[in-house]
Amino acid sequence: MKKLKTPLAALLMVLVMTGCNFSKGTKKDLRTGLSFNYSGFMVKDVLLIDPANQPMTDNKVQLNTQVAIVALGVNNYGLKDGKVFPGMMLLVTDPTGTPVLKAEDLFAGDQGHPPASATELRGDITIGKPMAAGQTYHVKVRIWDKVNTENELNAETDLFVQ
Repeated sequence: MKKLKTPLAALLMVLVMTGCNFSKGTKKDLRTGLSFNYSGFMVKDVLLIDPANQPMTDNKVQLNTQVAIVALGVNNYGLKDGKVFPGMMLLVTDPTGTPVLKAEDLFAGDQGHPPASATELRGDITIGKPMAAGQTYHVKVRIWDKVNTENELNAETDLFVQ
C-alpha cells in the first residue's frame, strides 16, 4: 500500500504545479544596467532599445533622440470578455528625484486587446528638454494586468545623457 501512496502523491503534486500558471523571475543586463522582475506574468525579456530600434549595449543616450523600454513575450494575462487589459506606468526622474516624464498609465481608457497583440509592450522616452547633457536620469516602468492584479512586471535603469 505504501508504494501506491508515493506515486499517487507525486502525481497529485505534478497536477497541482502544472495547474498553476504562476511565473516569477528577475534579470539584469550588466551592459545597460536595465533590471527587471516579474510575478504572475510570463516574460521572455525586457530590453532597452536605441533610436534605430535595436537593443542597446550601454546606457548612454544622445539629446534629441528617442529610446524605449520594451517588454517581450508578456503572457498569462487574466481575460475579460476574451480580451486583456494591460496597464503601463513610465517615470523618468532627474538626479534630484524630480520627475521629468511621468505617465501613470499609458493604456488608460483602453478598450482591451486580443491576447496575441499584447505580448510586446513599449514605453518610449524622448531625450530632450528639460533633460541636459552630462546628467543621469532614472527610468522606472511598471506593467500590470488590470484583470488579474497579481500579475506585475517592474523594470528600471539609469540613462546617461551625452
